[in-house]
Amino acid sequence: MSAPSTQAPPRPQPPPNGARRAEIFVQLDKFWMRVTEGLELNQLWAQFRVDARASYRLYQRDISARAPRDAWQKDFLHTAQEFVWAFLEKLTPARRVILLLGIVLLLFPFTSFNYRDSTGHLDVIELDTHFFAGLALFLLLMLEIADRVVMKRDLEIARDIQKWLLPANPPEIPGLSIAFASRPANTVAGDVYDVFPRPTADAASPHFLLAVADVAGKSMPAALLMATFQASLKTLSSVPCSLTDLVAGMNRYASTNSQGGLRFTTAFIAEYDPSSRALTYINAGHNPPVLRRSSGAIEHLTAGGVPLGINADASYPSEQTSLSPGDWLIIFTDGLIEAVNERGLEYEEQRLLNVLQAGAAGTPVEMLRRMMTDLDAFVGQTPQHDDITCLLVKAA
Repeated sequence: MSAPSTQAPPRPQPPPNGARRAEIFVQLDKFWMRVTEGLELNQLWAQFRVDARASYRLYQRDISARAPRDAWQKDFLHTAQEFVWAFLEKLTPARRVILLLGIVLLLFPFTSFNYRDSTGHLDVIELDTHFFAGLALFLLLMLEIADRVVMKRDLEIARDIQKWLLPANPPEIPGLSIAFASRPANTVAGDVYDVFPRPTADAASPHFLLAVADVAGKSMPAALLMATFQASLKTLSSVPCSLTDLVAGMNRYASTNSQGGLRFTTAFIAEYDPSSRALTYINAGHNPPVLRRSSGAIEHLTAGGVPLGINADASYPSEQTSLSPGDWLIIFTDGLIEAVNERGLEYEEQRLLNVLQAGAAGTPVEMLRRMMTDLDAFVGQTPQHDDITCLLVKAA
């Protein structure tokens, strides 16, 4: 029997230089795709512009609160100083210290130390602080990202709750077809829309309540008030009373949560009777809804009073109209007609009316799609600055 071979197994040969280079490029491409989520350079640039503009508006509000806008050109250094403070005040005191420490170490990277050993020889030690500056700034970045992740998670939960509160589909109403849509400017919105039946003495023929409201402000504070508005609307509408008494009760409730009128709510609330096709409505400081008759004539529904939450004793007289076959009712918030494009021009109501006139023969779902498409084409890459809500009704 022959002795086992003691020869070492052959070592795997490294791939040729070309194959190794190709593998590196593949890994780099995978890394880049993961970082950018597959976005093209022009899409990344557009996203950066949106983020930069949003950040600029955030700091601009703080600077404007300290100094009038006409003083900006007069004292550039003072304005720059206010901008720095507007940025620093967004951080906690501990994080401000970390940021300032990182900047100092970055601007003064070399620090010399004189050291004399036991023999009396003088040594000079130079310490490059770039590493410590980067470490401090990286630490600050990680802390801010952690806060952002927690906040984003909470906002996403709030958004899901808000979607659950708002109707996903309109109810079946005899003689009417309805479509609605809402686009929040941030993760959560301060706009409200709802359509639901309201009990009457005759349980077989209920009335239907249509409501669109816009809470002053944005993001979480507005979203919380939006939820209270919707809850009070549902609660008070379940009690037999006139639309005037309903809105007056909502106003009294809103006045207790409006911080002295600062957190007011504009609203359009209407009650529709399918048997008579009568629409009783109150406009509480809201953008006047557009009523397009089948003949093409345009009316605006303006009767009502001041926004809810400003004056607890305000009166809200109602007005009544009727919806005939072929009539359109467009209820919207100001975020729609005040949307701006890159030139700073507003969308305006006339453009909305042009879309309405051009597509009056279609359905509310088709009309809503046309309006949103036209709005997107108008604003382009300009970031949305306010919540957009639109409710369309067509009588059949």
